[in-house]
Amino acid sequence: MPEAVIAAATRFLKSFARPGRILVAISGGSDSKGLLVALHAALGTAEFNEFSLVACTIDHALRPESADEAAAVGAFCAALGIPHLIGHWQGDKPLAGIQAAARRKRYDLLAEAAATFGADCIVTGHTRDDQHETIAMRETRDEGQGPGRAGMAAAMLYGRRVWVLRPFLEVRRADIRLFLEARGIGWLDDPSNENPLFERARVRAGLASSGYAPSFDRGGRERAASSARAAALLGGHLRVHEGLVAEVAPAQAGRMDDPDWRRALMSVSAVIGGRERLPGRATIERLSGFLQSGEAGRMTAGRVVFDRRRSGLYLYREPRNLPVLRIGAGETGTWDGRFNITSIGTALTIGAEAEGGSWRQRLIAAGLPQGVAKRASLVAPRIAPADASFSPVAAEAKVECRIGPYDTFLPGFDTSMADVVALLFGRDRYPAPPVDDVLTEMAG
Repeated sequence: MPEAVIAAATRFLKSFARPGRILVAISGGSDSKGLLVALHAALGTAEFNEFSLVACTIDHALRPESADEAAAVGAFCAALGIPHLIGHWQGDKPLAGIQAAARRKRYDLLAEAAATFGADCIVTGHTRDDQHETIAMRETRDEGQGPGRAGMAAAMLYGRRVWVLRPFLEVRRADIRLFLEARGIGWLDDPSNENPLFERARVRAGLASSGYAPSFDRGGRERAASSARAAALLGGHLRVHEGLVAEVAPAQAGRMDDPDWRRALMSVSAVIGGRERLPGRATIERLSGFLQSGEAGRMTAGRVVFDRRRSGLYLYREPRNLPVLRIGAGETGTWDGRFNITSIGTALTIGAEAEGGSWRQRLIAAGLPQGVAKRASLVAPRIAPADASFSPVAAEAKVECRIGPYDTFLPGFDTSMADVVALLFGRDRYPAPPVDDVLTEMAG
């Protein structure tokens, strides 16, 4: 039903707390082109005349014709009076993991375009069909239960700086194409969408031939509720010391049969270990067995030591493979995936603390067992002027904990848990989305 396209665009615009500037990520394919046209049509009414549209096309330079295609999209936008930029992925491309790398670069360039235009958000043309494919892919990886069943979020915060919104998650691709055909508008088909080398293309073909449509009708709401409960459990049972040690109350330490607590604890462990992803299923099962036994001891998983004692459970980074980072004057770098460090003045060298020093004393003063304080202090960052070879001379720097699972991609239905994790590690809450009820609307 083509009218579903305009209805979705109108519903989306009504969800904004206030009018703003919207950046449309447009590739020239039917989904993103339909989104641009539908929003442009809706903005032509008096109800939404305080909104404005801008657009950006990313040229990944992976096909010879991509530059001409991006230029054609720019001409289409110009005909509608919509300002348009082309973002170029320059430099060498990776030989492996090309789609993941392209996705990351695409969002980097879109975020830059949003800043250039002063846009309040980015919108993409992901559809109900894309949602089915995402959940089907997760099912093949045994991620289709619990959080994985939610699929893509209707809103995603990228890089802590801009919200990416998906207004068409309830709209079928067939309806978008009928909508465009009724207006005499064509679109481009990316051949990579049919390339069986890529997982999504294989899953898309399989769904088309089988007629199977994975359900996600309640997935978003269930995941938002799970995240809220996980946030409450973290707030009630876990403390973080100096961004180095997570301390869990003894009574809560072994409750790994609770899926919300398990996800909450694994999220914190990913931060402690400087990882963006949670440990895998096999690792979590092994760790759960250890923690549920109630026995004292230590187990390492995902670069994190789980130190179980009568006084509680303590998580800290294992003292192996700690890097050395050099950053220029006034620059920012990420050390060990755990700390964002900005030089205030001179160039810096950051490595691991060799003897514990003041870090150890601070952890002991916080009430941690001496053994935990000693081990955890050895994985603290030691910051020195770059030309001082780790001399004891103090160097000025701003040090901030990095929240690996959420600082790059934060799904909207996980914001309650992400905010609590950020506060535990001494950070501010994440920026709120510009639309109302985005955590449940269009998310199932």
